[in-house]
Amino acid sequence: MSTKSVTPNTPVEFRTALRIHQSLTASVEKRALRWLAERAPAWVTSDQLTALGLSAQIGAGVCFAWSRYNRHALILVVVCIVLNWLGDSLDGTLARVRQQQRPRYGFYVDHMIDIFGSVALMCGLGYSGLLHWQTAIAMLIAFLLLSSESYLATYTLSRFELSQGLFGPTEIRILLIVGTLALLHSPYSTLFGHTVLLFDLGGTIAAVSMFAMAIVVTLRHTAELYRQEPLP
Repeated sequence: MSTKSVTPNTPVEFRTALRIHQSLTASVEKRALRWLAERAPAWVTSDQLTALGLSAQIGAGVCFAWSRYNRHALILVVVCIVLNWLGDSLDGTLARVRQQQRPRYGFYVDHMIDIFGSVALMCGLGYSGLLHWQTAIAMLIAFLLLSSESYLATYTLSRFELSQGLFGPTEIRILLIVGTLALLHSPYSTLFGHTVLLFDLGGTIAAVSMFAMAIVVTLRHTAELYRQEPLP
């Protein structure tokens, strides 16, 4: 990627970042997505899948909010999470299989959608009463912080890390599905003899983990960039 100043009509020099995905489900997911992309009907487009991913994530937030009044809405949350995975994960694979890549457009739109979708999801969770607003806000801030680091690293290092360690978006969705199904049984958990909201416990762990991960990755990338661009 280039930092040269350009006029609006000047073609932009763009170098696609290396994609790194090493999560637990990465290899299986990649094969599954390619299998689906190769068999997708011709009328299905990557833009439609992107829209599906966003709609489903907003739907998950709405259904979480609805669960405040009807616990069975949590079943729809699970359906929305699965549809979000399908749309968010398959759109890029479909574009690559059909040789219709739009790297700048795809990167920008996909990640802005992730941000808006995450806000909708956390707002729905906060309204649901299944966790406290403070926990939902902490998770959202931690996610946005980690996402910002990832986008900056993609630009400066030309390396897009889709996962951190063994965890990526799919693993997070799986944990969210498991937790949501557990809520159908009870919204509470016991910790050291104290009863707490299950999602408060899980959300606190998630927020702390993301904050810590953002700090560690920031230090690592800062050191790497310093080695590449040391002071004279």
